[in-house]
Amino acid sequence: MTAHETPEPATPPGSRTRDTRGTLIRAAEQLFAVKGVDGVSLSEIKRAAGQRNAMALQYHFGDRAGLLRAVLDKHLPAVDARREVLLQQCEDSGTVDLRSLAAALVLPAAAKLSDPDGGRAFLQIVAELLNRPEPRVELVVPNEGSSIYAWRRLVEPLLTPESTTVLHTRFTALRFCHAELAARAAARPRRDDRLFTSRLVDLVTALLAAPVSEQTARLLHERDLKDPTGQQAPAR
Repeated sequence: MTAHETPEPATPPGSRTRDTRGTLIRAAEQLFAVKGVDGVSLSEIKRAAGQRNAMALQYHFGDRAGLLRAVLDKHLPAVDARREVLLQQCEDSGTVDLRSLAAALVLPAAAKLSDPDGGRAFLQIVAELLNRPEPRVELVVPNEGSSIYAWRRLVEPLLTPESTTVLHTRFTALRFCHAELAARAAARPRRDDRLFTSRLVDLVTALLAAPVSEQTARLLHERDLKDPTGQQAPAR
């Protein structure tokens, strides 16, 4: 280096740490989306992230659960913030109806279809967690500050008691919404998702509004007669 040359600034250690963490998260979200949360090894994730340090993942996240939490934490705050705005608009305008609430469920998550930084992978991961035989709801709705709790509160008065306490219609709507978004996210990107999203709002509205048929009501009554203690698992 000559006397007139300016040395390049060294990368601050904190920046390197953030870069490593971000690279690992991006590698994990893509592999989790394609292979499933439990279908990819931590070694695969480190290789995909180009990390030669065998302890890098453990240093930043501790274990697989910590890495998955970091992936979800990257995206969930933006989804929650969008939903909170829509729910507040519903309440302020006095239009707390099923379609408005269906839109408040669908639209914030659907915005991730156009997020180039892992948004589509995030949708696939959430759908997997919600649609497992034993759903991991606590990962997608980590605390009562989540906008889903406010959404549930506003939807409940518009549904029949059976729909909320026994048939769990709100959870079914949540799972259906994310299953459809995941299928869209796994397909090739489209120039415009507005028609898809609007129709998904229609379908979620219809699911929430679906009446309890006479046959379903009769079967519920028969089940209660067989087990008056109410210890049976709720219908889903």
